[in-house]
Amino acid sequence: MVRAAVMHEVGLPMQVEGIAVANPQGREVLVRPVAAGLCHSDLLFLEGHWPHPVPTILGHEVAGVVEAVGSEVTSVAVGDHVLGCAGGGCHECRYCVIGRPIICTNRNHDRSPDEEQRLRLANGTPVNQYGQLSAFAELMLVHEHAVVKIDPDVDLHLASIVGCAVATGLGAVFNTARVPAGATVVITGVGGVGLNAVQGARISGAAEIIAVDITPGKLEYARALGATTVIDSSSTSVVEAVRELTNGGADYVFETSGVPAAAESCIEMVGNGGTVVLVGIPSQQETISIKPADLIPREIAILTSHVGSLRPSVDLPRYITLAKQGQLQLEPLVSNRFSLEDINEGFAAMSSGATARSIVVFDS
Repeated sequence: MVRAAVMHEVGLPMQVEGIAVANPQGREVLVRPVAAGLCHSDLLFLEGHWPHPVPTILGHEVAGVVEAVGSEVTSVAVGDHVLGCAGGGCHECRYCVIGRPIICTNRNHDRSPDEEQRLRLANGTPVNQYGQLSAFAELMLVHEHAVVKIDPDVDLHLASIVGCAVATGLGAVFNTARVPAGATVVITGVGGVGLNAVQGARISGAAEIIAVDITPGKLEYARALGATTVIDSSSTSVVEAVRELTNGGADYVFETSGVPAAAESCIEMVGNGGTVVLVGIPSQQETISIKPADLIPREIAILTSHVGSLRPSVDLPRYITLAKQGQLQLEPLVSNRFSLEDINEGFAAMSSGATARSIVVFDS
């Protein structure tokens, strides 16, 4: 038995309790997490904005060490340092084949119902695996496509946020929008994802990087990570300020907060011929109102970016290299560290808006 933070019901705190983890078979990998990030996506499931069968163990942003492998595993070996990737595809469907595994249509790597389930509660009840990972546990049993080997020289506490917060923010800039040097960029919402969009814009050579948020502390993080201008949207008319700063509208506007009203305002911030990239995910019930007449005459492009259009085996090692080179800063992003027992406090801190990224550490 190992400890895990189990979600039993929407709206209730997770319970830290013992679970049983099966032995790896076939193409499965047993991973000992060292640290796991607390993501807003996890909070959406905790609060019931997105459905998921329970009991489950959340967590999809994780770094750890391979403890054992099944007989058919070829991509990693015992002792390797790995990142978890909820966007790991099947490598066979048409989207994986053309290099877009994040929209894979065959991502289910679960065991069949007639096999021993990977995770069980102490009373024998099967646990529904979340994101093919379930990282808030002392052991993970996953398909090998759900992990990517990384350089062992990188601090796994810092690397733990690369699989989602970093990948989503950087990838939206690098992969989805392909921002060129000299562009003007706006990022609305500078939490864990937005701060990495700021870094992506800086690394891409954007001439102007405007960060927008309602939390002064997060805006200071953004300034330290490369924002050239910050706007407190709680006290400033953001659209007016952005249009003035960019001489009529930015080239690229990234919406990372998941707030529908913010997404709608992005269309007013972008200039003619510009691109709006929707990154933040709202609840399933929310909608965005868009008038085609506001877009078509101006040739505005609206793109969506899921986990930064991630190609795990290509992008995750690339982002680790950027961190080793000093271009990508990870340490300023990890603002709080919690033990597994204190994971509910970590999510409470996230809800308060006071953190950049919090992580759960398993080796303290």
